[in-house]
Amino acid sequence: MADLCSSKRCLFLSALQFLMLMASPVFCYQYKVGDLDAWGIPTSANPNVYAEWAKYHTLKIGDSLLFLYPPSQDSVIQVTDESYNSCNLKDPILYMNNGNSLFNITPAEDFYFISGEAGHCEKGQKLHVSLLGNGSAYSPSYGPSNSLPDSSPSYPTVFGSIPTAPSSSSSSSSSSPLYRFSIYVASFIALAIWAIIYGSI
Repeated sequence: MADLCSSKRCLFLSALQFLMLMASPVFCYQYKVGDLDAWGIPTSANPNVYAEWAKYHTLKIGDSLLFLYPPSQDSVIQVTDESYNSCNLKDPILYMNNGNSLFNITPAEDFYFISGEAGHCEKGQKLHVSLLGNGSAYSPSYGPSNSLPDSSPSYPTVFGSIPTAPSSSSSSSSSSPLYRFSIYVASFIALAIWAIIYGSI
């Protein structure tokens, strides 16, 4: 009988652990590259848009990068480190040109993105994302703001709402009503399983 009790107890604890794991939050975010500026040649008013964007975003495995741009005027390609540094458009790893390109971050490694249009990368339209160190995104610093021509195109954001990560000043997810409700439901289910196993019901 002791073996049966211990196996029931083991089953109960396994079920409880599974339910608690299912109730724990998992957060992956979708980040719009460039935020309000979208994906385009940096303007003379904001030549460091991708360097600034990279400074303020910490990415992790499971997150996504959303590149928004007019598909008739631009594209985004994933390239090697060498192609990134030399702005080489030949032999990209990945080519995206639909204007609403989503890149999912799966392995912890470096990712290099440049514009697929000739001349755009040389004007600063490129992004380096690294998850090898602290999981931050990086982009090169560009020269002084007068180094880009005033004729650099700027694309308005006309693609809908911008996905945002929760601010650090917002309340913790563990205090949200939905999270608390899921804990209560998981506890109730665990109690019901325990009652069924031990025949209390």
